Amino acid sequence: MSVYRTENGGREVRRGYLQLLDHWSVPHERVTVPTSQGETFVVVSGPPGAPPVVLLHGSGTNAAMWRDDVASWARHFRVHAVDLTGEPGLSAPNRPRLGSDGCALWLDDVLAALGVDRVSLVGASLGGWFAADYATRRPDRVRRLVLLCPGGIGRQKTGWVPQAILLRPFGRWGLRRTLCVVAGLGDDVPALFLEQFLVTFRHFRPRRERLPIFPDEALRRWAMPVLVVVGARDAMLDSASTARRVRELVPGATVKLLPDVAHTIRGQTAEVLRFLLDRP
Repeated sequence: MSVYRTENGGREVRRGYLQLLDHWSVPHERVTVPTSQGETFVVVSGPPGAPPVVLLHGSGTNAAMWRDDVASWARHFRVHAVDLTGEPGLSAPNRPRLGSDGCALWLDDVLAALGVDRVSLVGASLGGWFAADYATRRPDRVRRLVLLCPGGIGRQKTGWVPQAILLRPFGRWGLRRTLCVVAGLGDDVPALFLEQFLVTFRHFRPRRERLPIFPDEALRRWAMPVLVVVGARDAMLDSASTARRVRELVPGATVKLLPDVAHTIRGQTAEVLRFLLDRP
């Protein structure tokens, strides 16, 4: 099974990813751990013995999306940036079925291999779905939960699909425009990252299934401190519904609905750090 359209395309994506890792902002280790879904790649930063934090990226990305955040967070935590299985990183291509216990079992294996018992989870988009799923199935193992534009709480939107189809014949320009419309990636994205996004989505086959929506009783299991940050202009997810459900079902949760922000959540490094450190 391959998550890429061609083998050469996969090699090009991995080559660009390794170049991004060479610009990681702090000293780090690159480790590969065994799991039930195959090998999983992790970038580890921060002092050994510090409280553990696990980062779970979104669909179509990899651990490199956390490069700028890690410089701040790794001063206080042992930060593990995990490549989700089945995504364009260096982990195995296997994709556990969403909604099954396979995703949580995979993360169980990752944490066991890393020697981590209880952990703070930070997840974005699809990684937010993985983090939320784990928090519902293993609430005693999650110290703090940070969700950035998470899937599975508000409904998925599909209005962007026809526009993406219309832009497809326009090559690089059309792909760039699609990333802007769908993900909210504007001109402020560093050129190195933008180029990698374009390479990835030329070759990568994203998941097609809809993200399962967590029922009310699942969200009520979140007894840990929770921070949710969503963008009001998200073209992919109903952020207003996400914010409303978390406020109603998770007493004490901190919810930020950013008015002029799309699906890609940036500029929240300090906010997340304050929450992880439990500082007002």
